[in-house]
Amino acid sequence: MSHPLRRSALMAMLAVPAVLIAGCSSSDGNNSSTGGTASGASTVTIAFTDDGCAPEPASVPAGALTFKVENKDASRVTEAEVMQNGRILGEKENLTPGLTGEFSLRLEAGEYVIACPNAATDQHKLTVTASGGSAAAADTTLATAVASYQSYVVNQADALVPATKAFTDAVKAGDIEKAKTLFAPARAPYERIEPIAESFGDLDPDIDAREGDVEAATWTGFHRIEKALWVDRNVSKMGPVADKLLADVTKLQGLVKTVKLQPAQIANGAVELLGEVAKSKITGEEDRYSHTDLWDFEANVAGAREAFQVLEPALKQKDPQLATTLNTRFADVLKALAKYQDGAGYVDYSTVDAAGRRELTTVVDALAEPLSKVAPAIV
Repeated sequence: MSHPLRRSALMAMLAVPAVLIAGCSSSDGNNSSTGGTASGASTVTIAFTDDGCAPEPASVPAGALTFKVENKDASRVTEAEVMQNGRILGEKENLTPGLTGEFSLRLEAGEYVIACPNAATDQHKLTVTASGGSAAAADTTLATAVASYQSYVVNQADALVPATKAFTDAVKAGDIEKAKTLFAPARAPYERIEPIAESFGDLDPDIDAREGDVEAATWTGFHRIEKALWVDRNVSKMGPVADKLLADVTKLQGLVKTVKLQPAQIANGAVELLGEVAKSKITGEEDRYSHTDLWDFEANVAGAREAFQVLEPALKQKDPQLATTLNTRFADVLKALAKYQDGAGYVDYSTVDAAGRRELTTVVDALAEPLSKVAPAIV
């Protein structure tokens, strides 16, 4: 889950409708990361400071774009986003001073926003101009991949609503033990498609913010109830939070049906899911009260694997060795995770020792690096 407390000021610059929505990505930013530059892509450099993040150049032709992001010396700013019509199309986050990263998108002609939250000037225009041939239709293989993944996202959102309702019903009934057993399974469909949810502004923090991610007075969602169940052991005041959570996931269910995806968005979303594993699951920060982090870990990996598998036929045409490597690396992650299975779920993450956590970190890192090369290969 990634997002802070901002976004409303950006909407004034988002007046031009998007012809095409493409690309959502992020990385954990713990080191300089690149996924390679898409063949024939134009390059946009975003070097942000505490003063701002003006793109260079500020106008580029439509088509494949590679965004190279650098935190030169900013202490207040750690991410840059490409936005249009209130949606994050691509981002690079958790870049502390001196770190760099990049991501690939395919954008149609229009006006976009480069945003760097917390900078003195936190939004800048990027103009994408029409260019002959830039909007060429995707080939059949990629079109099939997009359709398959869109169906997957819709199916996961459809599964999320009844699973959440069962959980919130138990919370509202005061059945703490039942609610505890339903907490992790209810979250799984959400964790599989979290990059899509994160693209809808404040909906993701409303559903999935951890304590400290948002102001205490506005903290809602799964983790607010998690604390009431495992720490407070009292859910008598959680009725309104449960109702809002169900309303929010129901809203998400409707919104995902309207999303127009691009192959780059699917590939970058897979990278983001691996970033989620590295940032908050392996560290134990995500489910800090219930210690059900391994459930979320598995769901993030499952979502990333689905994204890769729908793109695999197209990737094999461009880079068959990369496809082979990724199949091996996904198998390595699943093998390492399988050690901690417990019935239909996973062990309490607090019981996983330092050596076990290092092994999980190693296999996730080994997967994330080649996975970041998929978007540039197919964009």
